[in-house]
Amino acid sequence: MKNILITLVLVTTYAIPAFSATKTVTLTVSGMTCAACPITVKKALGRVDGVVKAEVSFGRREAVVTFDDAETNVAALARATAEAGYPSIAVENDK
Repeated sequence: MKNILITLVLVTTYAIPAFSATKTVTLTVSGMTCAACPITVKKALGRVDGVVKAEVSFGRREAVVTFDDAETNVAALARATAEAGYPSIAVENDK
């Protein structure tokens, strides 16, 4: 019985991460009018559970976000930027 329990715990521990994947999305972010705006967008994205990395460019008016798709999705990322005052749309999914 003890061996079965240990096996079950090990399988569960190592199998769950196998179902998630790190993805990257590029968001076009409208409304950024100054060099300080990307700071606000980056902070908003960073507060979303599952975001691994967010790089925001004022010049390109975009955010490149790497996230764990088991914890969040593109809609949640877009909602976070919109709630911060900067609506965004996904333009590219790679990975």
